[in-house]
Parts: sequence; structure tokens; C-alpha cells
Amino acid sequence: MHKKALIITYYWPPAGGPGVQRWLKFAKYLPEFNVEPVVYIPENPSYPLLDESLTSDVPAGLTVLKHPIKEPYKLAGLFSKNSTKTISKGVISNKDNQSFIEKVMLYIRGNYFIPDARKNWVKPSVSYLSKYISENDITTIITTGPPHSVHLIGLQLKERLGVKWLADFRDPWTTIGYHKRLKLTEKSRRKHKTLETQVLNSADQIIVTSPVTKNEFKIITTKPVEVITNGYDYEVVGEIELDSKFSLAHIGSLLSQRNPEILWKVLGDLISENESFAKDFQLNFVGVISEDVLESIENHSLSIYVDNIGYVSHNESIKYQKKSQVLLLIEIDSEDTRCIIPGKLFEYMVSNRPIIALGPKESDVEAILKETNTGSYFGYDDYESLKNTILIHYKAFQDNALQSYGIGLQKYSRKSLTESLSKLI
Repeated sequence: MHKKALIITYYWPPAGGPGVQRWLKFAKYLPEFNVEPVVYIPENPSYPLLDESLTSDVPAGLTVLKHPIKEPYKLAGLFSKNSTKTISKGVISNKDNQSFIEKVMLYIRGNYFIPDARKNWVKPSVSYLSKYISENDITTIITTGPPHSVHLIGLQLKERLGVKWLADFRDPWTTIGYHKRLKLTEKSRRKHKTLETQVLNSADQIIVTSPVTKNEFKIITTKPVEVITNGYDYEVVGEIELDSKFSLAHIGSLLSQRNPEILWKVLGDLISENESFAKDFQLNFVGVISEDVLESIENHSLSIYVDNIGYVSHNESIKYQKKSQVLLLIEIDSEDTRCIIPGKLFEYMVSNRPIIALGPKESDVEAILKETNTGSYFGYDDYESLKNTILIHYKAFQDNALQSYGIGLQKYSRKSLTESLSKLI
């Protein structure tokens, strides 16, 4: 039976980043499973990253509704453009390196804009969408956060119209890493927790991207919680020639806390101990990288080996993934990040390049890498095993035999994941 589903999201092309691609791909494949998607987005958003190439992926004929939003980032930018940009990207400096302006902005952001800086879009969106839903035979609404204020739109529409509501959490709410760095008062913490509990107990269906988040939410709600991870799509990029250097590449943002000193030490030691390795080695960064990370790299005498490419389009990032000898996946070493599965992991897995991942023990990423045989996972204290693995990869590189041998990847294709979503709708 043909159904209409209204997808309420803040991020949409030309916004860049993995959060955009999740629902862009769902919208692409839902019609194949008898669901007609209708997308609702802000008319004048303040996106921290832009990727115009993603606009070509918007399905022809898709109904996209737009409504204005008032955001504080534009006003805040008058006071400190650089701090505003980095905070909106999620790049928060280490506590010791924060300027006075950044500290003030974090306090205001955390305590006056709950749950987030897009909260002023809730009231006008509920008013606009109530009329649209009633007049256009919408049977299901889907909200996706962050920003988690989008879920408050779903909460109010559920209360007002009684529509079926699916709440999709691309990241956790109160346990996400940066949440603790927002300088929240106790009153603000309680308000976040109250709103999170309301959403989790009011939606008909909760969707999460990781098993760890599912287990976390199951303590808060009795509503059904389903894991639908991010995934990969089939990208046509033509023939890609591998780097001639032994390149380790990180694709995506590297925040201040996502800074594995152990990796920089291993690489620095290998360079000083192995003349051949030093001659062949290159470290590539494709995406936003914090000054704290660059400083750590310099402290380990690695700067001369670094190519800091910066942010590129999604299509370009795919090319870098396929040409790199080894791909790096780095997560903050924290209990709170065990649930984080970066969207790029799945594109990494189908690139045929071996993955070296660092993060907290017993994470969802570690389980996926083992299950699919696509890479090696290390804690922040695994010096010897990390060093040995890099040497093994380097020997395979010298023998022209370095590649990945993934298994069971099909279930992570965007089309397969959309089929799972369609069953919930």
C-alpha cells in the first residue's frame, strides 16, 4: 500500500557532512518500497559546511517544503566569526585553549538555547506543518536529530494531530561527547534530560544508528527502538590510481579531543627507526582539523609528512578514500563514544583499503570491523599492536599487495537499510 511520510530535517543539500546523506539516501530509495517521501527543511539555514555536489543527488520530483528559521549563529558571528564557525561545526577547543569569547558563547549556547540553537524553528514549523499534514494525507512523520530541537516539532505534532511519529537519532542526546563541554548549569542539564525523556516516551518508534545507543535508550523508554545504521551507496568515480606513497588518510573532522597521541608517537618512532618508512610515509587529512591536533602532530615531528587538504565535496572524499593506502578512523577515547559509528566507516569498508581505527574499547565500530573483516581496532594504549599492524601494512605496500578483504557488506548498502526503514513506516 502506498504511504506518504513527512521527513523533518535541518540538514539537507547544499549542506555538507554525513548527517545530510542519511536521509538524502533514504529519500532516494523509499519510493521503491511504496513510500512517498516529503521533506521539510529550513528556508534560510546557517550550515557550517557546504557541499554543492550533493544537490545532484536530490531525487527528481521529490516534494521539498521550506520554512524560514531564525538562528543565533548569524548574530553571534558579528562578535566572533571564527568562534561561531568552529562551534557550529562541533569543533570545540580544549578547555585550556578556549578564548574568553568562546567560553561565553559556549555558556550561552548551552544554557539559553535548549536543546540547541535551532529551537526557534519549532513553533513556526508546528504551525506550518499542522496545516500541511491535515490537507495532504500524511500518515507518518519522521524527525531526525541532531539538532534535537527537530524532535520537539515531532513531539508537538504528535500531541496536536495524533500522527504516527518515528524519531531518528543520528547521535545520542544527553550523552554525546560535546554535551559535557557546553558549560551547562544543573538546571539546564535537567531540562535537557526532561526533553529527551519526553521525546523517547512519546514517539511511536525510536530509530538509532548503533546498538550501544539502543541499549542506553531502552533504560529510558518502553517504546520500540530499532537500529538502522548509516551505510554506503554505489558511487561511480572512475578508475582511481593508488597513492605512490605509503599514505595514511583521515577523511572528515578531527576535533580537539579526537587526538590519539599514541598514533602520532608510533608514527614518529617508525620514522626515526626505519629510513625506508620515513622515505615512503605520508599523512593526509581531508576535512576540518583542530589546531590542538595539528600542534600534537608537530610535537611528534610529523608536520613535514602532512598534507592538510581541508574540506572537500563528498565526491572528492570518495576519491581520496579509494586512492589512500590505509584509512584512519579516530574516535574520542570515552565511554560516551562507544556508540558513535561515523557515516564514513561504511564508505571506508567498500573502498577496498584497510582501516586502522582507534577509540574506546568494546565500541560498535570495533564490532563492525571484526564482523566485516575490513580493518583493525586499537585502544589508546595499544602501542605495540598498533605499531606492528602499521609495519605489516607497510610490508604489504612494499610488496604491492596491500588491500582489504571485506565480507558481508551488502546489508550496509543504503538500499537494504531503506528496506528496513520502510517496514517501520
